[in-house]
Amino acid sequence: MATSPRRRAGPPWRRRAAVTAGTACAGGGPGGARGARGARPSLLTRPLSSRMEGQGSYTLPTGTEYRGALRDGMFDGEGELLFPNGGRYRAVWHRGVPVQGKYTFADGLEYKDKKWHYCDGYDRRFYTEICSGLKPAGISQLTNLDPPKKIPEGCYDCGDGFYNPETRVIVDYKLRFLRNADDDEHEWIIRTCRKAWDETIGHKPKP
Repeated sequence: MATSPRRRAGPPWRRRAAVTAGTACAGGGPGGARGARGARPSLLTRPLSSRMEGQGSYTLPTGTEYRGALRDGMFDGEGELLFPNGGRYRAVWHRGVPVQGKYTFADGLEYKDKKWHYCDGYDRRFYTEICSGLKPAGISQLTNLDPPKKIPEGCYDCGDGFYNPETRVIVDYKLRFLRNADDDEHEWIIRTCRKAWDETIGHKPKP
């Protein structure tokens, strides 16, 4: 039987915010005003000293977009990251680092950094089941999305996209690059998430 991903990994801003903040510097990208390849900066005020300054937006090649205040080429003040999967992270930033903020998944579920009990051992319902109710026995949901996405061969459904354990790359459900998995996320996905293949689990005698 395939394993069902009853929990969501932490929001993607934890893994990508530092990279995003580091990219939005020196007038649009590291090393100078040319910016990262494929990035699209847009400012509502004029840049100062070849660095982004004021209110504006910055779209990374991965599709993640920042909207908000910038100072000296870095996120500084109120702003939000908009991710390709529909999630968003609203925060107060200081020199490219989030001081406080809140991540909201695409379906409206808000992530809590502490006491995160979503799909834990006491309440294993998905957010869509919390909002719409449980289905009858025998046709219960396998994922938060219903019907679930078809997983590519050799991959896992990690909640916000597909994970290839060979390349350690996570893509969204439209097969666009999202991020590279670190060791902790790799282990969590392998242990917890739904696979593209079924496994027959037999009785295991006690040692």
